[in-house]
Amino acid sequence: MEMMKAMNKSNEHVLAGGACFNEKADSYLVYVQNDDRNDQTQAISIHNQPRKVTGASFFVFSGTLKSSSGYLAKSSIMEDGVMVQITAENMDSLKQALREMKDFSITCGKADAEDPQEHIHIQWVDDDKNVSKGVVSPIDGKSMETITHVKIFHGSECKANGKVIRWTEVFFLENDDQHNCLSDPADHSRLTEHVTKAFCLALCPHLKLLKENGMTKLGLHVTLDSDQVGYQAGRNGQHLPSQYMNDLDSALVPVIHGGACQLSEGSVVMELILKHLFLFIYLF
Repeated sequence: MEMMKAMNKSNEHVLAGGACFNEKADSYLVYVQNDDRNDQTQAISIHNQPRKVTGASFFVFSGTLKSSSGYLAKSSIMEDGVMVQITAENMDSLKQALREMKDFSITCGKADAEDPQEHIHIQWVDDDKNVSKGVVSPIDGKSMETITHVKIFHGSECKANGKVIRWTEVFFLENDDQHNCLSDPADHSRLTEHVTKAFCLALCPHLKLLKENGMTKLGLHVTLDSDQVGYQAGRNGQHLPSQYMNDLDSALVPVIHGGACQLSEGSVVMELILKHLFLFIYLF
């Protein structure tokens, strides 16, 4: 679904996206400034181990390569990512393969070369069940492994007195009826965004106290169905203290009941994780 969104938002000549952390990589591309204040790309790797798999932070496919260039395709490192230049025809074929969820290969190098320089393979793989390995609910301490979830890279956040609370993950708990509950998949995104925004704003005045009490990872469990509408908020396997609940009730109850009105049938049960109360230091 995220790949479809990226293609729908991109123009006809460029397809770009961010990359998730790859646990199988033994090195990663980084873009740094050296002692001479010149920017350059480096690969950081595990000490005393050969580099076999190098990770990158983003990818760009550019369909601007001219057929007259003499190249089938070109690949290059750009800052801490990878850019692949292909022909417009190849770009059309790539996007069609992605829409059909089919693998796709690109051959790089000069068209008249006997041995092409490299091959680029775009492959569809099974869901990685290890991405939530070791994750437990901040509310009740139960394991969140194998539960369908989404990492949030640009989600709601709130800053106050040099500290920030940020939404990082949403888990959709097992529910047979969940696929019927909202008429549009985008409604899930809007609902979770509205809920987390209200949650962050409600706790914003309390960030300093939360930090001092070690509450740096918070959970919000939301239930919406015909029989029950409500939420639970917690940390370290316990519910949040009552001193925070009045502000949370005022902010969350209207949003949650508004979300319940969007249900066509079935229910939504989800848990959101918000964490890392940072202390920012600004230098002037």
